[in-house]
Amino acid sequence: MRSDSVKEESDYLAASVSIPFSTHPFTDLQGQYLAFIHAYTKLNRRPPAEADMQRYFGTTPPTVHRMVLELERRGLIRRSAGQARS
Repeated sequence: MRSDSVKEESDYLAASVSIPFSTHPFTDLQGQYLAFIHAYTKLNRRPPAEADMQRYFGTTPPTVHRMVLELERRGLIRRSAGQARS
């Protein structure tokens, strides 16, 4: 999810997330993305690529990318770019 809009699948999200609910409320859809990131990370021992979220939610790359940027902006996730996935 990242040319600025298009990122390589090797770019993925860091899984360690702290969610202070009183300071960082989120929408239902944002909660669904957070739940997916959490569950995917527990099952696969690595965080999902944006392409994984695109397939799961059936959305376009720009839609997922905007969501990831918003979650990061709110301090709900941290991204780690450029780490190879094999």
